[in-house]
Amino acid sequence: MGFGRSVALAALAWALGGLPAGAQAPLVERQSRVEAAFMRNFARYVTWPPRAFADGAMPWNVCTVDENHFDASLEQTFQGRLEQGRPFTVRRAVSPEALASCHIVFVGAISSSVRRAALAQLSGLPVLTVGNAPEFLSEGGVVRLLPGEHIEMSINLDQARRSSLGIPAKLLEVSSEVVEHGSLRRLR
Repeated sequence: MGFGRSVALAALAWALGGLPAGAQAPLVERQSRVEAAFMRNFARYVTWPPRAFADGAMPWNVCTVDENHFDASLEQTFQGRLEQGRPFTVRRAVSPEALASCHIVFVGAISSSVRRAALAQLSGLPVLTVGNAPEFLSEGGVVRLLPGEHIEMSINLDQARRSSLGIPAKLLEVSSEVVEHGSLRRLR
């Protein structure tokens, strides 16, 4: 089984794993669990420049602009976890001015003006932006997770490079679309 399929299946299995036999979580709840699992995995695979962390003990700051997108699954996903020796903290509904202290920021399908303002505030900073709006990549986001039957991941490699983030080839291989050199390539 390939890396991408393994990551996708692991995220899905984790997201659905806590359900009692025969129970179905609402679709939105399942999608937010899978999105949270993806964000946790990004801390493992994406590389940040050393300047993104004040020291070796600084936690991963996972932030959201949209306070209503995630249920408690966001905190549950990161609680007690370590990645690259760092714990996680979750901060919800962070103001655009405070986003610079975040490492991973989820910018939901909130109003396009709020989304663009948050992305403008983060442009060029070593922050991985993740969103689910169809126009997220063209607005300057790095990773778009489009919900559907399966979560479809797309990456704006140009924006990742401007943010000094390293996106491994393994993530690009499992992406549906990649923006590179100003062109969108559909891969799947």
